[in-house]
Amino acid sequence: MAGARIAVVGATGAVGQEILRVLEEREFPVNNLICLADPREAGTRLSFKGEQIVVEGAGPDKLKGVDIAFFAVGGEVSEKLGPEAVRAGAVVIDNSSAFRLKDDVPLVVPEVNPEDVKEHRGIIANPNCSTIIMVVAINPIYLAAGLKRVVVSTYQAVSGAGKAGFEELEEQVRCYVDGRPLTSRVFQHQIAFNLIPHIDVWVEKDYSREEMKLVWETRKIMHLNNLPVSPTAVRVPVLRSHSESINLETERRLTASEAREVLSRAPGVVVVDNPHNNEYPMPWFTANRDEVFVGRIREDISIDQGINMWVAADQIRKGAATNAVQIAEVVVRDNLL
Repeated sequence: MAGARIAVVGATGAVGQEILRVLEEREFPVNNLICLADPREAGTRLSFKGEQIVVEGAGPDKLKGVDIAFFAVGGEVSEKLGPEAVRAGAVVIDNSSAFRLKDDVPLVVPEVNPEDVKEHRGIIANPNCSTIIMVVAINPIYLAAGLKRVVVSTYQAVSGAGKAGFEELEEQVRCYVDGRPLTSRVFQHQIAFNLIPHIDVWVEKDYSREEMKLVWETRKIMHLNNLPVSPTAVRVPVLRSHSESINLETERRLTASEAREVLSRAPGVVVVDNPHNNEYPMPWFTANRDEVFVGRIREDISIDQGINMWVAADQIRKGAATNAVQIAEVVVRDNLL
């Protein structure tokens, strides 16, 4: 197609602005762009392809004639305006958790289950950032050797809590250096020079909702409804990019060398695995990148059929904005508007 009429709802937020950058970088066929946000932010100007786009207040009337609407807002707004956009003729790609577990809404990571996009009924859900990062890394191993069990610990950057989380870490570091008292408003405890094993609210069996998203969403994306997943989610004093320690028990034995080869051929994966030269994935150099970086690939010495790996990726890019744009690329490529 020559170009699509695009709306970004929540365009002034971190993910919304990243979607604009990714659309431009990937040369997505945009015929017309509408930037929408809270009416209080109407009049804000955003840059796209050298032009200034004036932000308008989000509302159903602004979604008429839109082909693809990216929603980078909270679940309440998505639940209200998403169906309105669909009724107006748009395909909605939603970044909130509002639709992820609904049976009639595809939950898509294009490197893993692009074929699910064709099942959409107007709304396609973008998974949680940690889930996206993990399934890109583990799906190649699953395809090569099957999966019996996944154990994952996530080490999540403060920007996962939005701009306020980013600012709280910076402010606490300044206070520490200046000898001033540290206050915590965004996180449950001081985050500077600390780790907090608590993200989101507690749900079942003393697991947090952030942890259970890794269970529920991984099963849906990979079509493995009974896959055992044991998650732990930790907030760490890193500005950007999430890291994950992943242990996989496979159906057949893979050597570390075989796993490394499988991952080196996988779409969206970059293998950085030379630990004796201090080369492995880290948040610092994975920030502002679209790939999922995998290293510390080694055989589990506690079981016969196990692989350990260390993964890092930018949760705002691949974990949100880039994945959403990749979904839109599938929609356009396969004429699924």
